[in-house]
Amino acid sequence: MELSKQEQQQYDRHLILDEIGQKGQLKLRQAKVLVIGAGGLGCPILQYLTAAGVGTIGVIDHDTIAQSNLQRQILYTYADVGKLKAEIATKRLSQLNPFITFETHLERLTVDNAISLFSKYDIVVDGSDNFPTRYLVNDAAVLTNKPVVFGSIFKFEGQVSVFNYQNGPTYRCLYPNAPNPNEAPNCSEVGVLGVLPGIIGSFQANEVIKIICGIGNVLSGKLLTYNTLSMTQLMLNFNKNTSINITDLEPNYDAICGIKPDNHKSITLEQLQQYPERYNLLDVRETEERALYNIGGQHIPLGELHHRNSEIFQDKPVVVYCKSGVRAKKAINILNQNTIKMPLLFLKGTII
Repeated sequence: MELSKQEQQQYDRHLILDEIGQKGQLKLRQAKVLVIGAGGLGCPILQYLTAAGVGTIGVIDHDTIAQSNLQRQILYTYADVGKLKAEIATKRLSQLNPFITFETHLERLTVDNAISLFSKYDIVVDGSDNFPTRYLVNDAAVLTNKPVVFGSIFKFEGQVSVFNYQNGPTYRCLYPNAPNPNEAPNCSEVGVLGVLPGIIGSFQANEVIKIICGIGNVLSGKLLTYNTLSMTQLMLNFNKNTSINITDLEPNYDAICGIKPDNHKSITLEQLQQYPERYNLLDVRETEERALYNIGGQHIPLGELHHRNSEIFQDKPVVVYCKSGVRAKKAINILNQNTIKMPLLFLKGTII
């Protein structure tokens, strides 16, 4: 089928590029791309793939929009807080380009659904923010023979690569072993420059378009790192490890990444406020965070907890809190290894 007159107007700047033209634009319209995550990386990926005219775009994300997302997740507004990311994203993107189809998957990517989902698409774009998902994406992509356009961000630096492209190197060739969970904090713990996911996500969208149109040099066997503070980039070459043989999905990707089952006891802010006299509070965030907002209690940053745990009041159960619960759980693990005798709970939910 040819492009309609409206589509020709929509994609005019592509059509006059010799490297894309009518033929490339039709390839884009016929392509099916699955984007994992509608967060910091997912927003620019989705926007540029939508604008480029990728015919079918799948979005898998079960998360809701938080106010702290708005600093970098540019598809959303203050009025969207509390709503599902994937639903709001596809609703807004359909206004940008009415000529394409969106498929919304309001669920978490798991061992149970990865293979069936990947089988429906031509390319998988990984905008996730955790190692279990990245290894799951890699293995499912290998088993379904799909290329993966990878991106990751950390504070001021990002990485981009393409895995499993035409039987090329995979994520496991570059990272055969997952880091210790304590060595790999996410942006909710260490922060991230707001524009960084926009840059890296745009790089990812660029790789998708190159793959679909068959133009340029795809980042297969290459890892691009980009630093926003120095405005420098490096290119690392890596080879396929032929000794790696993936025949099935792992039963538990949390386990291979060293993440233990969450057996921590929790309490909500509402429950705490009903009987505040029953608990001692411990804030393990940084000093700057506490100055902006806190709910009281002792303050010992997570990084100082090893040598300051003796300062903690132990006459009542201790409720440990941070921003989202991640650091609070790490703090409880540290305290359990020391001399804290009182019950330890983490505050469930987000502290603004």
